[in-house]
Amino acid sequence: PPPNQPTHTHTAVTAMRAVVPLLAGAILACALVAACAAASSNANPLLKFTPEVERALRRNAPVVALESTIISHGMPYPQNVETALAVEEVVREAGAIPATIAIMNGRLCVGLSRAELEELGKMGHAARKTSRRDIAAVVASGATGATTVSATMIIANMAGIRVFVTGGIGGVHRGAEQTMDVSADLTELGRTPMAVVCAGAKSILDIPLTLEVLETNGVTVIGFGCDNVPAFFLRDSGHAAHMRLDTAAQVASLVKANNDMHLGSGVLVTCPIPQEHASPADVINGAIAAALSEAEERAITGKDVTPFLLQRINELTGGQSLESNIALVKNNARIGAAIAVEYAALAKSDAEHVVGSNDLE
Repeated sequence: PPPNQPTHTHTAVTAMRAVVPLLAGAILACALVAACAAASSNANPLLKFTPEVERALRRNAPVVALESTIISHGMPYPQNVETALAVEEVVREAGAIPATIAIMNGRLCVGLSRAELEELGKMGHAARKTSRRDIAAVVASGATGATTVSATMIIANMAGIRVFVTGGIGGVHRGAEQTMDVSADLTELGRTPMAVVCAGAKSILDIPLTLEVLETNGVTVIGFGCDNVPAFFLRDSGHAAHMRLDTAAQVASLVKANNDMHLGSGVLVTCPIPQEHASPADVINGAIAAALSEAEERAITGKDVTPFLLQRINELTGGQSLESNIALVKNNARIGAAIAVEYAALAKSDAEHVVGSNDLE
């Protein structure tokens, strides 16, 4: 060929140089989609997804996990089911997909149908209250279990969900220096990477000792728009959070950094109950003291303590505490969904950045 005219080989090499980065980017994009699909697939035969949740996970859309003990053990039927449906709707309105988690007939359910919510709500205490230690037994026996904070975290993490909303976490019970009654929620937060959005530890607990155990387990405790951690029915426990963050974007950024570094621990996001639904401290503290005394007299211990105390406090406050409970869960759901939306946007941006970097090479 003429001296300045490229050969066929040269043309082919030039074309390959242009195409290879595009192919690399396409392959990476496919890999990201495949990884996302794998996280929501039934590779683990024990996992069962609702179609809505599975579609969301395949698209890397924001998903919020919700626990089920509040349905079976936290409220009477039909108020429990009505509340569960209302909380799911709050999550959807905020731009995320709700995934209520429970064990139904031995299957780890990530998302529940209306019929399953009704079944669990009607079962009430007949559904086994399921913490980490109980999961294998419930699955092996084909039973139905309502998941606590710790069990919900485990199953949500298996499904690839990064944000979980609950009312309040368990913690160190009052008098734990004699009973050693410390919730498995605290150790789970130290070993499962999950953003847990709540209204703090339940007011019936020893808040200072609960914070000490969380610190020992390496759990970041965030006050969302507050300096002190709330205490479920109360907006202010009087005890400082490890740090304050004021926006969902700030929280999502911290949670993503935590996960990107594979620290393995969770992040606790504590949100004060809305002012209009907060209970007077003297009323709640009086009811708690009376309920604790009654629990001791009746020798109620272990996993039966919290449901008994919450029910008794609701009776002693004339139903006021239950109304507050519902309001704070809805508030947590709104905030949790906002965090999930921001987290999904960060993950998408990172994926696009990686693909774009390959295109430039």
